[in-house]
Amino acid sequence: MRTIVGIILSIIGVYMTIYSEWLYQNFGTVDVAERWFGSDGGSRLFYKFVGILVTLAGFLMVTGVMGKLVLWIFIPLFTGFQQSAPAP
Repeated sequence: MRTIVGIILSIIGVYMTIYSEWLYQNFGTVDVAERWFGSDGGSRLFYKFVGILVTLAGFLMVTGVMGKLVLWIFIPLFTGFQQSAPAP
């Protein structure tokens, strides 16, 4: 199942990258991207960037690295919630 979802995500990401102009014409500008990246090309660049991230996430899922990467990133954030062992 993980492999199939990863392949689907990779395909969606590739299409988002290739057809960023179509996304721009149908969904319009992204105001934050226009402000950060500058001129009228900011939204197109944002759509391409999101497509590349989705493709990368799909490849990570196919190879089985996604779960380990997510744990490596987020486990240090939640170490304070672990219950300590009771004192003897």
